[in-house]
Amino acid sequence: MEDSNSVCSPRRILSVSKKRREATVSFADADIKASGFHGPKPAEVYGFVGSITTVVATVILLVWACVPESWLHWIGIFYYPSRYWALAVPAYAMMTVVLALVFYCGLNFMSTPPPSSLYTVYDEFSRDPVSSGQMAGDEQLIEPISDISIDRINRSMLK
Repeated sequence: MEDSNSVCSPRRILSVSKKRREATVSFADADIKASGFHGPKPAEVYGFVGSITTVVATVILLVWACVPESWLHWIGIFYYPSRYWALAVPAYAMMTVVLALVFYCGLNFMSTPPPSSLYTVYDEFSRDPVSSGQMAGDEQLIEPISDISIDRINRSMLK
């Protein structure tokens, strides 16, 4: 039996009893009770670690690119890559992305048939409309699936 002061939710029931000052949690679903709580999901942990790693790497990159060499020597850092790479790597990365997009668009243009080709209208998956060979007594509520002919499209668009 539940107490009149209990709060119901679809996933769990939190019973607050007047007799005891502590709250008790009981799981209404047997799957939740059987599996138990094993901590955060791995995807959440990987996302958190990835975001923290990205922030730390960005701070290290900015310190390396902006702080004078004398400060780095004063801290005790003597071996680091040339400052040329602080600009070169992001520039190369951006140009790689831009060229990949241009290459992808060009590949799509090359694989598309020209507008004068009949393959832009008909291909191996085209279905011609079935001729109206149905009897007078047959009642067909839905027409079979077929492609709309180019003549019908031209007639409706060029009226």
